[in-house]
Amino acid sequence: MRVESRRIPVSETIVRSFEPSDRQRLNDLFARAGAGSPSGELWGHAESERAIYLDPYVELEPESLFLAERKGELVGYLTGCLDSSRLPSEDERFTRAVTEHRLMLKPRVMGFFLRSLTDMLAARLRREQTAAGDFSDERWPAHLHINVIPEARGTGAADALMHRWLDRLAEAGSPGCHLQTLVENTRATRFFERMGFTAHGPTPLVPGIRYEGRRLHQLTMVRPASAD
Repeated sequence: MRVESRRIPVSETIVRSFEPSDRQRLNDLFARAGAGSPSGELWGHAESERAIYLDPYVELEPESLFLAERKGELVGYLTGCLDSSRLPSEDERFTRAVTEHRLMLKPRVMGFFLRSLTDMLAARLRREQTAAGDFSDERWPAHLHINVIPEARGTGAADALMHRWLDRLAEAGSPGCHLQTLVENTRATRFFERMGFTAHGPTPLVPGIRYEGRRLHQLTMVRPASAD
């Protein structure tokens, strides 16, 4: 299916809709984007991570996938869903990825799983909440993921992607949108706040992942479509 491309120049950045011919370059971008940030790497197996956090969006709602280009190079993407209930849950996607990619047989991934189990057991002893399941609230049914390569941060690429997504929410008549990031990803949280998102709910521990040796915590943020 070919999706109509809409180009929006912002400085030297062009934001456009995803097209099927972009698939391989988008896969390559997925492996690069997020590098150096707290959420940049999960269990170190890009193909299975992509099967959870990118492929379902490409396959089920490509019209909500936008790419940022600078001088012909893909430097960022935003993928979203107007109605989160349309997608398989993250738990379902994770379970499928574990099976299809035989992750339990990969030593590096097994280290992540063992650390996750340790974190969950320790959190239970401390009576600390851990992140689990998807966020669901009819006030903010849409959600998004956004990633920009390190070289393009601060260039306006993320702003251009987000503004295109907010236009899509308005065009679709969506009541609002949510996203999930990390408390420790302060650069991202400042960006989302500038875009009108506010923190919502608790900040549970995310089992397994680390950044500079530190444990990380999930932050849910929401934005009504009518936000200025």
